[in-house]
Amino acid sequence: MLNSFKKFPVPTLVLTSPAQTALKTILEELECHFTWGLDVSRYKLLNYRDRLEDIGSDESFPWLGQMYNLWAYIHHTLDSTEAALQCLSKAEEAFHLNSPSDTMGPWQLVHYGNLAWVHYHLDNQAESQRCVTKVEGLLRDYPSPSQGELHPEVCAEKAWTLMKFDQDKRLKAIDYFQMAIRMEPERKEWQSSHALALDSVYFHPNNQQKESEVLEELRLAKEHDPDNLYVASIYLLRLSRSGQVRREEARQLAQQILKKPVSCYSGLRPLLRFYRTYLSHNEAIDLADEALERHPNVRYLKKQLGKSYKWKILSKEDSPRRQSMCDRAISLYTDVISLYPETSLRVKLELASIYAESDIDRTELANQIYENLLSSEQDPYFLQMLYFQYAMYKNFHIQDRNASIDYHKKAAEIPNPNKYGKKSFNILRKIEQRGRNQRCAEIWEFLKNLSSHNHPEGEVSTGASKLGPRD
Repeated sequence: MLNSFKKFPVPTLVLTSPAQTALKTILEELECHFTWGLDVSRYKLLNYRDRLEDIGSDESFPWLGQMYNLWAYIHHTLDSTEAALQCLSKAEEAFHLNSPSDTMGPWQLVHYGNLAWVHYHLDNQAESQRCVTKVEGLLRDYPSPSQGELHPEVCAEKAWTLMKFDQDKRLKAIDYFQMAIRMEPERKEWQSSHALALDSVYFHPNNQQKESEVLEELRLAKEHDPDNLYVASIYLLRLSRSGQVRREEARQLAQQILKKPVSCYSGLRPLLRFYRTYLSHNEAIDLADEALERHPNVRYLKKQLGKSYKWKILSKEDSPRRQSMCDRAISLYTDVISLYPETSLRVKLELASIYAESDIDRTELANQIYENLLSSEQDPYFLQMLYFQYAMYKNFHIQDRNASIDYHKKAAEIPNPNKYGKKSFNILRKIEQRGRNQRCAEIWEFLKNLSSHNHPEGEVSTGASKLGPRD
């Protein structure tokens, strides 16, 4: 059941003098970002950093202090200690601003834990110990309302942090949100984020029971937190999949979003997806364009307008303005790449797809993007995406079937496959099952070897090829 929860043991915080116990041992008992197992690749950290920056610093954002705490951890992990300390200072300001003085204490537990770790890594043990002592005082002055469990504020911050990471951590985030809500059920921002965490994990068309339960959680969150336009946008998008398409409500929501401070959490992105799917590509472009006109220097809005043009171009809809749209999209994407200099892999791949679709032959420009990316070191997660996209490009735009198969194999054989590796695996399986490609025997052997290593897509083929590769 979605409303079930798990209890998590709370580490006993035994604070003794550094002479008796190594400071690091004490630090490892603290509940903070440094002890929550947030180890990911450098490229993913850079992506998380950019996403946090795109949230913005509007004081109405309910997770502003928590955002700065996470941002500080990411900066520190990326070896930017000065930026980490600046973010921690901003986190403290945000907690003072958004929390009554008599309730702010529990929010500081994670904050001072992070601060203690940063000073420890700076070899400032005295300041680190001072922060540990501060945590000890907060635990004494603000005991958890549920004995033996984490403070609800710590549960909520841990949940909000974990939901930013991978699927396994999002599952844990759901449990921590449920713990926090059980202790303080009136916190609407916790209810909203809990609903979004459920949506990110369970909303799939092949699971209608879960889908309906998540939809109800989103409805309740929208009702209790009417100012959260991100939840409202997600709710409209999910509701439409059940056949309830509320077009006028979407247009009204768009006007509300345009009046709000710019943020990747404003709800614009899911609403643009609704527009593309249930209104038109042209209306999506107009909405994104209006947002950018109001805030012409915001990189996040440039990215959303560029994507809106991209989807229109890839839709193959007839338009007398097709080439001018390609030119506009290319200009936007080129700008966006410069604005996300360390995290633009996906954007570069999208630009290559626009070059390939242009009425003017820009194949060489697309080839150059792929060659540059293939020759540079990539994170394994994004390498699967790169190989998959290049395989598709080789197949549909260059008509080089052999090269396409080669790159699908490269994507599929990377350990711990993501959705791109799995897509490549399934494409290879379909090629082999059809039995028309001269490389079917080679592909069958390749897939059999992958399956023997417990590839998550399971056994290769059904039917004839279980007896051996087709001739």
